[in-house]
Amino acid sequence: MPRSVTRPPRHERAALVGLIAGRARRLDAERSLDELAGLAQAAGAQVVLRMLQERPKPDPSTFLGAGKIETLAASCAETEADVVVFDNELTPAQLRHIEEEVGRKIVDRTQLILDIFARRARTREGKLQVELAQLKYLLPRLVGSGAALSRLGGGIGTRGPGETKLETDRRRIRTRIHALNAEIEHVRQRRAQLRERRQKTSVPTVALVGYTNAGKTTLFNVLTRAGAEASDALFVTLDPLVRQVRLPDNRELLVSDTVGFIDRLPHALVAAFRATLEEVGEADLVLHVIDAAAADRERRIAAVGQVLDEVGATDVPLVAVFNKCDQLTPEERRRLQEAEPDALCISALTRGGVDELVETMTSRLALDVRRMTIELDANDPADRERIARIYRHARVLVHEARDGRVSIVADVPRRVQASLGL
Repeated sequence: MPRSVTRPPRHERAALVGLIAGRARRLDAERSLDELAGLAQAAGAQVVLRMLQERPKPDPSTFLGAGKIETLAASCAETEADVVVFDNELTPAQLRHIEEEVGRKIVDRTQLILDIFARRARTREGKLQVELAQLKYLLPRLVGSGAALSRLGGGIGTRGPGETKLETDRRRIRTRIHALNAEIEHVRQRRAQLRERRQKTSVPTVALVGYTNAGKTTLFNVLTRAGAEASDALFVTLDPLVRQVRLPDNRELLVSDTVGFIDRLPHALVAAFRATLEEVGEADLVLHVIDAAAADRERRIAAVGQVLDEVGATDVPLVAVFNKCDQLTPEERRRLQEAEPDALCISALTRGGVDELVETMTSRLALDVRRMTIELDANDPADRERIARIYRHARVLVHEARDGRVSIVADVPRRVQASLGL
């Protein structure tokens, strides 16, 4: 009896479609389509076709216009594309009309990003947030329950919690959305309690933010000596990580790695991940990690700024950290440092500039120290608590106890001096 051979799963063949509308530049549209290709690959697809259409504004029915839709249908047949991914958010009517004309599964940019999030969520919190975003996206698209929404066959756009909900009625989806909102609110309250506890112990928090694939997780691992997964792919970090960093002189701080941002990040996702992103708004310092070698660096910086604004984190002190500077020529580095004199230029991969980054964090978080001699009463419960806190936050050089009195010489960080009554 011949042995059966297990074949690797076939990648979906994807056609990508972009639109150059109004005053948009072709170069920007091409870069956006390049990013869409990266997203499609992150979702497990093989890109077999790319199409860019120029028109004053999107067609309300087919987005591209009747003639271009016919061309798209023929090209999809020729390249045997399984799915067509649009680099824009489509209306329910457009989704339905395009699918009827092209005869292929149609996915828009928002659906694609939601799909990647569904694949990458690992913790219960992450899965709850992705499901909420998927259902909020799905709800207005249930009208008519057309062929565009009858997708139980698997593949891009049907993964994750949303796939079992595609044929459910709006009432059940609204009930589920209400339940998810309640669970996520519970998560938000628990996070707030943890933050309050951290603030009481005076341990400062640094949040890493940045465009997806800017190198945040690599930097996070360097700072915390952790082993979080880092790779050259989009949205590898979805669930937030918080780790303790102990500086060489024993001082402590917490560093949190957050989900990567992207241009036109779906509003449903920003809303769903608000509980997670509140970590950024409550941080003592934000490190905005920027891919220094990206051709569209300014667009990515603007996209991150927009999300920070949406989550109310614009008032938190921020340090711009240009990562991947090892990929720049000396002339490019010189121009960057002239243009951004307050920014840091580092390479998390080679650790170049990381010591300067730690010094900047130390200064901005008021972790700089003053050597002090502190006299305490060993029999006083309040003083015993102060001794414990001095050992927790300061570097103790001398500890002498005599006749019930304690004398401590320590390097005490500026940020905790007032809380210790010094």
